[in-house]
Amino acid sequence: MEKFMGKLSRRQTKNVEITKDRVYSNLEEAVNVLKQTATTKFIESVELHANLNIDPKYADQQLRTTVTLPHGVGKQLIIAVLTNEENFEEARTAGAELIGNEELTDNIIKGNIEFDLLITTPNMMPKLAKLGRVLGPKGLMPSPKSGTVSSTLHETITEFKKGKFEYKADKTGIVHVSFGKSDFAENQLVENLEALYNSIEKNRPSGVKGKYFKSLFICTTMGPSIKLDLNTFV
Repeated sequence: MEKFMGKLSRRQTKNVEITKDRVYSNLEEAVNVLKQTATTKFIESVELHANLNIDPKYADQQLRTTVTLPHGVGKQLIIAVLTNEENFEEARTAGAELIGNEELTDNIIKGNIEFDLLITTPNMMPKLAKLGRVLGPKGLMPSPKSGTVSSTLHETITEFKKGKFEYKADKTGIVHVSFGKSDFAENQLVENLEALYNSIEKNRPSGVKGKYFKSLFICTTMGPSIKLDLNTFV
């Protein structure tokens, strides 16, 4: 049975025309074109899709780390903190929206997830075990590696409020991550993208053999992919 693709809109056709079969070696030019493709009526996110030469099923080829981009990503995080009562005031002062112990734990078990990030103190780790089934699939499980298990709550909350976030490669070895919004200035997007690339490069897994990056694309939420030359950041 023959299948037919839906007809492209005028907006989509124009976007495809300015990006098709092009590889950009100049980051400023690529970001300029990226902003041109953000033609919807809402402010789109801008994303990097980096295909890496890794196989995450092996422990020494996994990528999971945190980064703070110089201009943030244009999103205000709602932060929850699971800790004991003596730390409530410190968490509140630092700007956490949800703070609790038993009550917060019960709400999470019931599936009431009203936050974007969960931070906890080390003494709460035993309680996390029973929350894994709820938090794990949503990518919200705190871990020391991601910086979300911390004994310095004020510092940690402040860092995440300033734009620190975790990213990781998916099971196919691709990193999909937002590095801003389409209404950011071009220089802000360039600087964010450079910082993100440098973070991926710096955290190259020890098991990688040979070339690390296989391909690099940037796009807006609703826009076409824009291919970057692998030497763009060199």
